[in-house]
Amino acid sequence: MERWEKASEEPQRELVLRELEGLVEIPQQILKESLADLKQKQQLFLQQSGHNQNLSEQATSLEKKVWAKREVLLDKNRYGVARALLPLSGRDAFVLYDTYGFPLELTQEIADDYVYFDSSIFSPDQMKKLVGCYESFDTHGFPMELRQELAEKGFNVDTEGFETEMKAQRDRAKAAHKTIDLTVQGTLDELAERIHATEFLGYTQPSSQATVEVLLVEGESVESADAGTQVQVILNQTPFYAESGGQVGDRGYLSGDSILVRIEDVKKESAFSVHFGRIERGTLHVGDTVTAQIDLAYRRRVQAHHTATHLLQAALKKIVDDSISQAGSLVAFDRLRFDFNCPRTITAAEVQQIEEQVNTWIAEAHIANTHVMGLTEAKERGAIAMFGEKYSETVRVLDVPGVSMELCGGTHVSNTTEIGIFKIVSESGVAAGIRRIEAIAGTAVLEYLNVRDTVVRELSDRFKVKPEEIPDRIASLQAELKTTQKQLDALKGQLAFAKADQLLTQAESIGNFKILVASLASVDPESLKTVTEQLLQKLGEGAVVLGSVPEEGKVSLAAAFSPAVVKRGLQAGKVVGAIAKLCGGGGGGRPNLAQAGGRDASKLPDALAEARNQLLTGLS
Repeated sequence: MERWEKASEEPQRELVLRELEGLVEIPQQILKESLADLKQKQQLFLQQSGHNQNLSEQATSLEKKVWAKREVLLDKNRYGVARALLPLSGRDAFVLYDTYGFPLELTQEIADDYVYFDSSIFSPDQMKKLVGCYESFDTHGFPMELRQELAEKGFNVDTEGFETEMKAQRDRAKAAHKTIDLTVQGTLDELAERIHATEFLGYTQPSSQATVEVLLVEGESVESADAGTQVQVILNQTPFYAESGGQVGDRGYLSGDSILVRIEDVKKESAFSVHFGRIERGTLHVGDTVTAQIDLAYRRRVQAHHTATHLLQAALKKIVDDSISQAGSLVAFDRLRFDFNCPRTITAAEVQQIEEQVNTWIAEAHIANTHVMGLTEAKERGAIAMFGEKYSETVRVLDVPGVSMELCGGTHVSNTTEIGIFKIVSESGVAAGIRRIEAIAGTAVLEYLNVRDTVVRELSDRFKVKPEEIPDRIASLQAELKTTQKQLDALKGQLAFAKADQLLTQAESIGNFKILVASLASVDPESLKTVTEQLLQKLGEGAVVLGSVPEEGKVSLAAAFSPAVVKRGLQAGKVVGAIAKLCGGGGGGRPNLAQAGGRDASKLPDALAEARNQLLTGLS
């Protein structure tokens, strides 16, 4: 315990993160049993110690030794409990969940199991940290009501501090919200007092009459805007779905007398739906009555992907692991992306099963019912809620009987057959414990298949084979290419050897030694090394340093020294490493054989000249 009390807060947290990372691979049941056993041992140590901190001065030496040993054991056990109990910040807890895949439920269970040890181990100040209200509620989901129950047992709960932190979190979230330009946000804040929230009609109405409440140009409120202007429009009511819950906003048009505005996106800002678009014709004024019409084809494609996302999650739970939960999503008109918590990889066979299961549910023509009910009732019925999402007291529930039931405010098909077909495009890991599936549905599948069909036809025509024979043809070509490359390398080596023999006439004699410093054109590094060794064998006692430019922007160097040259204090590795630096590179090797490389071919003559000077100096 002493090391925990003296350590600063942040290192303690880092230690917990490192140690819990190792727990991720341990089965939950085994971990729970181990924790339960630790609790029993702690109780036993507390009973044995008797909390007697004042050992009698008359105690015998043996009694003192026994007491000291007991204190050591107790401290060790307290250390283990402290490691499990150490309070984490909201950031750390989310890192455990998001990066390491450590389940939130297990973290909560650990906390629940070890509340027993609080007053016997931690000081009052430490207990305040342990039951820190806001971080537990915000990140761990630890209920405020349970904290109040703890307070009744003697723990202080700083409710004022909790509310302060909660407000700060809301302010941070608001400040980080980037779906609307900051100038637009500022204008909306000013206008919020005199305009009402936008009423959404799009669940049942694809079009409606609406009044232009606010007109913004580059974030500034204006009374009118002409054709060709990019605008942001707020209506009193709208059939356009605003981007939310991973689903993209609707597209469509606003039209009226001599007015046409093409809407490209809709985003939610506070209680307002902001329509982003361009005036195609006429002049738009604040107060104009317009017809708001969504692009039905676009909406249908988005709906197909959204309902398919719900079926995908249900299939993952059924085939892979019932504990799988959503970690993020994107629902667009041309694709869907689903991130989910999963502690292991998913096999190709499982991916195939998931795709087949979703398509089976689609073909079974399940009715997709949407219900509006209280949040409590929805949870009692078994509706799935997304982790970290905040819901109002009244919620919408999408129910595909016998398949899926989730809280969702998005738009959906009324029958699974409207999805058409479902195809998984990719499955991958995006972080530890987090995997991602990208898929397409409906007409997006046809577009996907058309692209691939075009590619297959072109390959089939080019290779003069049937589509099903393309993989074998490609494998054959790869084998041929590999064989050809080997033959080419062999020919290059033979050519290098032929050139090398001509270099022997350039060898210089220095006493009993012969040295050869030269360049060979277009020789790869491996062949250059081999040639260098062979030339040294023909020279006898001496040294060979060769350079080459195998390709643009690349220099290769090789050196081979005989044993007698090495005894004179010259080393191939040091020499070739030094001259490589002149070419903007480096390298080295053994005293008798070394290689190096560089990037500046223009410096190769200078590098070889330097090598010759070193050899002349060292062997003279």
